[in-house]
Amino acid sequence: MSSESGYDAFEGASELLRALSAPIRLAIVNQLAEGERCVHELVDQLGAAQPLVSQHLRVLRGAGVVRGSRRGREIAYTLVDEHVAHIVADAVSHAGEHTTPT
Repeated sequence: MSSESGYDAFEGASELLRALSAPIRLAIVNQLAEGERCVHELVDQLGAAQPLVSQHLRVLRGAGVVRGSRRGREIAYTLVDEHVAHIVADAVSHAGEHTTPT
C-alpha cells in the first residue's frame, strides 16, 4: 500500500466485516433493510431470544451499522445507511451461488 490513508480504509472495512461476522447479525441487517424494527419484532422474525438479539444489536450499534431511536417504551432500530444492506444481500447471494444442491 502506498499511503497510510489507503490502509486506514481497509482497517475500517475490516471492522465493518468483523461486526457482520455473525449469522444473526446478518439476519438483523437483512430485517432492518426492510425498515425500522423494535427488538420484539426482530425477536419474532428471527426466532431468537431477546437477550441475544439485544446483544447483537449492541455490537452493530457500536460498529456504526445501526442506530436506535426511542419510540415510547421501546427503541426502534434502523440502518445508518443502505450500503451495509447491499453488502449483506450481495454476500448472501454469493454464498447461495456456491452451495451445492443436495
